Amino acid sequence: MLNLKDEVYEYLVPPDEYLAAGVHIGTPVKTGDMKKFIYKVRPDGLYVLNIRMLDERIKIAAKFLSRFDPPKILVVSARQYGQKPAMMFSKIVGTDCIVGRFIPGTLTNPVLKTYREPEVVMVTDPVIDSQAVKEATDVGIPVVALCDTNNTASNIDLVIPTNNKGRKALALVYWLLAREILKIKGVTEFPYKPSDFEAEI
Repeated sequence: MLNLKDEVYEYLVPPDEYLAAGVHIGTPVKTGDMKKFIYKVRPDGLYVLNIRMLDERIKIAAKFLSRFDPPKILVVSARQYGQKPAMMFSKIVGTDCIVGRFIPGTLTNPVLKTYREPEVVMVTDPVIDSQAVKEATDVGIPVVALCDTNNTASNIDLVIPTNNKGRKALALVYWLLAREILKIKGVTEFPYKPSDFEAEI
């Protein structure tokens, strides 16, 4: 039977575009925290994320992040395929960005040259970017995180359920976040494509 609610729901991009980018492809591991975002398990044992919930969370995250002064948002990505999307997002939205190695003490030790005082931190993967999550939590900074089926949500204030390992998936999610934040801020021109955010192979 058709669910009328689904008929009127407006996705940020057509669902096919999400599927083509593989945002829904999870891992063979499912944590209790991510259970509610999982749509099904595939015959090959991979968990599949719910793209409607991802879409809703991108909208929520864009609204939340748009409340902050862009330079006060710190985007962190040690994951190789997350570095270019994070840098593009940062450049377009005007946020601060750390890609590659996150130096311990960056958020907690004012003596360091790399010391930052953001008001919100966004990470590509809470496991790989665990040092940033830990330090943000220690100093009471909210954390937004792209979480796959194998992530836990401890110390994460806002979960964006997505494949956080795939090149195309990361590009699409960061592209959408940048587009939606600028839209909320009244910017109508957005001349970028998801492919502009894609890391090199």
